[in-house]
Amino acid sequence: MGLFDNLTDKMNHIFSKMKNRGRLSELEIKQAMREIRIALLEADVNFAVVKSFVQTVSEKALHEDILKSLSPDQQVIKIVKDELTELMGSKHTKLAVDPKPPTIYMMCGLQGAGKTTMCGKLANMLRKEGKKVMLVACDIYRPAAIKQLQIVGEKAKVTVFEKGQIAPTKIAKEALHFADKNDIDTIIIDTAGRLHIDEELMSELIDLKKLVKPAEILLVVDAMTGQDAVTVADAFNHQLDLTGVILTKLDGDTRGGAALSIKAVTGKPIKFSGTGEKMEDIEPFHPDRMATRILGMGDVLSLIEKAENAFSQEDALDLQKKIKEKSFTLNDYLKQLESIKKMGNLGSMMQMIPGLAGKMKGADAEIDENKIAKTKAIILSMTPKERKKPEILKASHRKRIAAGSGATIQEVNQLLKQFDMTKQMMNRMASGKKMPFSM
Repeated sequence: MGLFDNLTDKMNHIFSKMKNRGRLSELEIKQAMREIRIALLEADVNFAVVKSFVQTVSEKALHEDILKSLSPDQQVIKIVKDELTELMGSKHTKLAVDPKPPTIYMMCGLQGAGKTTMCGKLANMLRKEGKKVMLVACDIYRPAAIKQLQIVGEKAKVTVFEKGQIAPTKIAKEALHFADKNDIDTIIIDTAGRLHIDEELMSELIDLKKLVKPAEILLVVDAMTGQDAVTVADAFNHQLDLTGVILTKLDGDTRGGAALSIKAVTGKPIKFSGTGEKMEDIEPFHPDRMATRILGMGDVLSLIEKAENAFSQEDALDLQKKIKEKSFTLNDYLKQLESIKKMGNLGSMMQMIPGLAGKMKGADAEIDENKIAKTKAIILSMTPKERKKPEILKASHRKRIAAGSGATIQEVNQLLKQFDMTKQMMNRMASGKKMPFSM
């Protein structure tokens, strides 16, 4: 199970009953609204938020123009999509950047929400955007928190500033001095987390805020905790006046209540979401795209952005040339798989494809990333000539390749069959023939 799967299923079921009905009666729309209300409450959306949402949608859906229209089901779906988008903040809110560097981002949250890892993901993303980033270790209480920040800093290829377990305000002051001397333009402060909100924690965060005057105070919350995440966000916002929220574990078995309630309850936007364990698994939060994902319509724009980040222009032109010349080899096939791996969590990517969103279940949804490693091992067990012309592979060759890669002969055959299908598809594209499927 993944992002909003249950809610997506229920929404699809509700709307499927409306389809091909011709005109809808007031009673049918009211029944659908009751079902939407139950689906949202079961997804752990805040009760007051659900009440207000259903009331707004009902008023718009029961309008005379909708009831008399020729495609009322499409109109109702559009109203629900627009209101879900509005509920989550209407549009993506970008990170603030201080006109006079350094820009300081203060990260806060409870223990276990994934705050320190998210510091690394954010640092990695900003570094790729050309910023000179430094992580500052101000979580001095949790065992191994400093070490963890150093590990994520190394993965993100950024500087990590730490002074051991001294007062966080003293660490922050020294970090500002260090940043000034080393031309660092972006600072991310990893603050202390607790198992629960207490006065001491808040007092420390307020002192840090006064000292560093951050451009953003970002709260990291675990999406899987549902309404608890909203309660935490509300408490932190009350004390610190947050500028935004980052939701982690959106790739997990999450009911979606936090994502659908936080903006409405706190008034603060969700700026990013974590969708996996890798450094690249951070996405800007687009309410409109999230609404289409919830309704099982996919999210093509995010998929395109991920692809643009994973494939260089040079690689794309090279692939285009090979397709045109019909010279696509197993080496190229391997290169494409490596690029797909760079795009992050493959299971969550499938949820972005219209038609597949909300339909991938269980084992089908879990795209085994080990298969890419296995494919790589098989291809690398071939000779350069075999990779260029796999059609020369006889049974004895396949046996040797299977033994050399730790695969079975069936797996070798399966890979060659997949490659052949890919090549055929590319040849069709080169010939300008229509594909046997359409998106």
